[in-house]
Amino acid sequence: MGAAAIAAGKALDYSNAGTVEFIVSPQGEFHFMELNTRLQVEHPITEMTLGLDLVELQLRVAAGESLPPALLQGTPPQHGHAIELRLYAEDPVQSFLPGSGRLEHLALPAASAHVRIDSGVIEGDTVSIFYDPMIAKLVVWDLDRPRALARIAEALADCHVQGPKSNVAFLQQLIAHPAVREGRIDTGYLDRALDEFLPAVARFDATATVAAAVTALLHAEADARGDASPWAPCDAWRMQGAALRELFLQQDETRLRVLARGHDGDYELHVDGHDAAFLVAGARLDADVLSLRVDDRALRLHVHHAGSTLEVQHDGTRHGFTLAPAYVAASASATHDDAVRAPMPGRVVLVQTAVGAEVEAGAVLLVMEAMKMELSLRAPRTGTVAAVQTAAGDFVEADSVLIRLG
Repeated sequence: MGAAAIAAGKALDYSNAGTVEFIVSPQGEFHFMELNTRLQVEHPITEMTLGLDLVELQLRVAAGESLPPALLQGTPPQHGHAIELRLYAEDPVQSFLPGSGRLEHLALPAASAHVRIDSGVIEGDTVSIFYDPMIAKLVVWDLDRPRALARIAEALADCHVQGPKSNVAFLQQLIAHPAVREGRIDTGYLDRALDEFLPAVARFDATATVAAAVTALLHAEADARGDASPWAPCDAWRMQGAALRELFLQQDETRLRVLARGHDGDYELHVDGHDAAFLVAGARLDADVLSLRVDDRALRLHVHHAGSTLEVQHDGTRHGFTLAPAYVAASASATHDDAVRAPMPGRVVLVQTAVGAEVEAGAVLLVMEAMKMELSLRAPRTGTVAAVQTAAGDFVEADSVLIRLG
């Protein structure tokens, strides 16, 4: 393919940066698709395997300089294997619906000879609806493909995004999938088997739950150490022995109650629904890595704690938890299905209903446009339209109530 690309450039007497694209058949034959007269988003792969800075070369040529003599003699040899992933603010579960909003927390792996990060945003920036929602390009290099796959898995484990939904968990499922690791993937595979790559529906994971609870306890104890008051320590000391501390962890629709006894990394944990206690010893946090022993089993897990949110990576799956209050107000879920909300910021294109209209569950009530896509918003249930709170042409914010059912 490389030789064919060079031949195409010579045939055109082409003298600029360009990207030649081919498509490969199941039989291994490749066919020319197009020549893009520019560098494309995948150019770091070429740079890392050839040891070139294509952007610098392009700028030097534009400034009137010639290519280095070594390049004029031929293409340098390719060395090693590189993989590029794109971190996006999008929701893979919702057909990769683009997201937007403030990056409340953004942590990416450190750059090195093996890891390259290309990003135009930092923590605190806003992913806008007016541009591509890419957060960063994550590129790794190593001597061969298996090692590069191991590198990309390590790098993804160090990626944390809070704010808009991201595709980080999807990418972890992707690079762990046998079809990808064995090189059996094709351009139609995701369309045929997308469910194989989507993050699993959150299920109870005892190890992840214990890790989340321990992380919360360690953070609470660390926060209390700076206070000299004898009432500040949160080890629950009592004259009759340490009292139980109560934690509530919310995971999607599931609320987990955890009772903890102990402090400073040694705990006895009781989780509702499980008869046996979990005995934790020697737990400690080093940045985003939690080391501990659970029932004499040594564990080392990637965790992240920000505000009331906790994320634990275990067995290739990211488990998200929220520290919930002990008491919650009466649920508003009874009225939740009465509202049709904007899934993201955008402009209303068409309103297809009116106050008083009888609608069936799933009927399209309005169409909005965002990030060059049209989104059809449907009735969550059968009912009567009680209010229409928008009109065609309106710009609406994410989560705005547009229509209410009675």
